[in-house]
Amino acid sequence: MTGKQRPATFPAPLAAPARASSLRLLLDRLALRWHTRTLRPFRAGADVLDRYVGGAPSLQNAIDLVPGWAGAMPPETGLRAGPQAFHLDTRIDWLLRECFDIRGRTALELGPLEGFHTAMLERFGASEVTAIEANAAAYLRCLITKEALKLHRSSFLLGDFMKWFDGEPRRYDLIVGSGVLYHSDDPVRLLERLAAATDALYLWTHVFDEAAMPAGDKRRLPFSGSVEARRSHRSDVRLHERSYYRSWRNPAFNGGLRDRHFWIDRADLLALLAAMGFDRLLVAHDEPAHRYGPSLSIFAQRTSPGRGSPDTPGEASEAEHGIA
Repeated sequence: MTGKQRPATFPAPLAAPARASSLRLLLDRLALRWHTRTLRPFRAGADVLDRYVGGAPSLQNAIDLVPGWAGAMPPETGLRAGPQAFHLDTRIDWLLRECFDIRGRTALELGPLEGFHTAMLERFGASEVTAIEANAAAYLRCLITKEALKLHRSSFLLGDFMKWFDGEPRRYDLIVGSGVLYHSDDPVRLLERLAAATDALYLWTHVFDEAAMPAGDKRRLPFSGSVEARRSHRSDVRLHERSYYRSWRNPAFNGGLRDRHFWIDRADLLALLAAMGFDRLLVAHDEPAHRYGPSLSIFAQRTSPGRGSPDTPGEASEAEHGIA
């Protein structure tokens, strides 16, 4: 697996019932052990001395304070974190080199995970980055990454970004959502909020694709079989219901806020973005055989800003569909 991804982990029901029960018990114990180790110094009544670090001051101490890192720190920092080079993600590199010039512009990032994509946005010249993370442990890692990589133009906020849109009328030059859409319990509503807040949008997401993931494909097992039909901007959208099946008990879980979530149909997603006025649609990193399910990168841009909005849907426009 390359780049940042919030895992769409296969659920326990794939195993035999007894084995699945044992696996769930093991995950519960691991989760308890992780939470105990991480939060013990901060619990009420804990020995105040447990909140102190007696070793030589270092950023490594901060990294070690919050275990479970997925991303690696750049080698030049000399710091040890996770195994994956998110700070060199080829998908974000494609976005910022080939699709959108971020220099001197603002960005909103949804689900920064550990802040390494945020660092790339700064490195490519963003004037300001606002990054919103709902996972408390991931948020703490973002703050550590901010300190370790000296991110001076980025701000990290903790909470549900859907509620941020409720009270934030501001628009952004670019919105980045890598690994968030397929975790949403209402991806159509999320796309509507994104379309109202920007004229340039990047998504990396899993999608439902009948041709790439036909009946009998084991990747369909987490899906309930229920399909919701939605209509937005005069565009019909199919949403396929999916569950984590208790995988959120795994301490490494980085999924969404709710167990019930939906993967949007691939063709419907592209059609909806076009109907929202994004007349430049570029597709890259198309992986129909991805281990968790079909995935792709989408860069969507309005070449004539303001041509569409969630409140005043217009006719679906002709779109430029490019394959990078």
